[in-house]
Amino acid sequence: MPPLEKELAHFEKIKSDLLQKYEGKFALIHEERFIGAYDSPENAYQEGIKRFKKGPFLVKRISENEEVYRNQALSLGIMNARL
Repeated sequence: MPPLEKELAHFEKIKSDLLQKYEGKFALIHEERFIGAYDSPENAYQEGIKRFKKGPFLVKRISENEEVYRNQALSLGIMNARL
C-alpha cells in the first residue's frame, strides 16, 4: 500500500465530522486514528514527530475545498522543473 493511503482514506471518512468541529485547523492522522486538530501545520507536524518519530503520519488542512498551489514562475516559464 502506498505511503499515507490509510491516513488519507481515514481523513476522507471522517471529514464531515472534522469540518463541523475543526474547520480551518490542521488534522494529524496516524494510520486510521485522528490524533488531534492544531492551529498550524507546524504544530501538527511537531506533534507527529514527537509521537511517531519517522513513521508515516498525515498533516492536512480541514477545509471543504482542496487548496491547489500554483507556482507562477513555472506557469510563466521563468523556472523549469525536471521530472
